[in-house]
This record gives sequence, structure tokens and C-alpha cells, in this order.
Amino acid sequence: MTAQGARFRVTGGKVASSGAFRALGRAGLAARGVIYIIVGALAVQIAFGEGGKEADRQGALHAVAQTPGGTVLLWLLAVGLAGMAIWRYSEAVWGQAAPEGGKATKRLSSLARGVFYTVVCASTVAFTVGAGGPGSSDKKSKDWTGKAMHDLPAGRWIVLIAGLGLVAIGVGIAVAAVRTRFEKKLNTHQMSPGVRKAVTTVGVVGKSTRALVYAAAGVFIAYAAITFDPDKAKGVDGTLRQFAHTGAGPGLLVLIALGLIVFGVYSFCEARWRRV
Repeated sequence: MTAQGARFRVTGGKVASSGAFRALGRAGLAARGVIYIIVGALAVQIAFGEGGKEADRQGALHAVAQTPGGTVLLWLLAVGLAGMAIWRYSEAVWGQAAPEGGKATKRLSSLARGVFYTVVCASTVAFTVGAGGPGSSDKKSKDWTGKAMHDLPAGRWIVLIAGLGLVAIGVGIAVAAVRTRFEKKLNTHQMSPGVRKAVTTVGVVGKSTRALVYAAAGVFIAYAAITFDPDKAKGVDGTLRQFAHTGAGPGLLVLIALGLIVFGVYSFCEARWRRV
């Protein structure tokens, strides 16, 4: 590395670890927590036959919009999501604040998440100003699956690989959660033993539940490819609703919904103790 490159790395690292960047990251984690708590609450309503809204990001934004001061809250969510995107981009450039955070794989992961949260932020802003929004997760999943299978060369195989990839991601997240690898990203030394135990429990339950939803959505996408039927694909809302139609009945959906709420709570724990 040249002297100029080294100076850039050091200067950039100082910027990325500044109070402003840490605040942006923590605001983004809190915004993520709000969304997951609302999605989980909507899923609980669905389980009890009271679900008029979709249990996904679109449904969460509608729920926020209908609360007193909803527009202000939506703008706060958008700001938080923008902060998340900026923080992830800074990690892509200067590395994550975690062991081996400078590895290329870690940087690429942060870049992908930065792009994702940029899209999420943009759709939130569009919803707030009445110019659209994230749209139904089920419709987007079906539309993407159908377009890919019919318009792309080997599209059916691409969809199958995407579905299996999502399953693999879900399994990977669940394994990492059970092994409590997420603790490496937390300032656990700032917690009392009791708080650390509680945060670890919340992290394992919340992350594992989110991983299960990811994996289940991947199964439906893979099944859509196998049957060559894009209507078999499901987004977050459709995946959650399907849990209520298993042998365990609506009770399973309640457990999954509560797990998503727990992940939302864990997001607030990250907003407090994550190394950013």
C-alpha cells in the first residue's frame, strides 16, 4: 500500500468511526427494529383472523402512516434507513468494526447491504410523499419469478438457484445465531452479566426466527422454479401466512410472529451496543 493509500485508510477509518457515523448506524438499526416489530404485530393479527394488512414492509408503513403523527414517523424511519445505508457503505470502504472486518467478503457484504437499504429508504420516501412505495412482497416475488423464468436464458435454473441460495443464507444465519457469533459485533464488556445473558437470548431467538422466514421464502421460490409456476413464489407476507396452514395451525404463526418482534427488540440492543 502506498503512503497516500495508507493515509486515506487512516483518515477514512477516523471518519467512519466518528460520532456522526456511529449515530447514523445506530439510527438505522433502530429503524430496522421498528419495522420488524410492526411486521411481527401484523402477523399476530393475521394468526387471530384480524389481519387486514399485509405482514411485510408495505404493511408496516401503512400501519405507521395511520398512527398520530404518522408522516413525521415515516420521515424518521426514512432518515434512519438512510443512516443504515451510509453506515454500510462506509464499512464497504473502510472495513467493519469487527474481527477481520477488512476482509473482501466482509466489505462486499456491507456493500450489498448498503444497496439494499438504499432501495428500502427510497421506497419509504416514495411511500411518504405518495409516489408509490415498497409494494406487496408477494406480488414482487411472483413478478420477479415469472419475469426471470420467461425472459432470461436458463431463467428457471436462475430462479431455482436463487431460491436455494436464500435457503442456504437462512440456514447460515440460523447456525451463526445458535453459535452466538453475533456477540463478536457487540460491546459485551459494557453489559452486566444479566443484561448480556438477556441480549444473547434475544439475539438467538430473533435471528433464528428471521433465518427461518428467509429459508421458507427460499423454499417457495425454489418450488416455483421446479413447478414452473411463478404463483407458487411467496414474499414475506405469503410465507408468514403459510405457517398458519401447517399442521401446527395458527399457533405456529404466532410463535414466528413473536420471534420477529424479538428480532426487532434485538435490533434496539444492537443500536445500543453494536460496534459501529
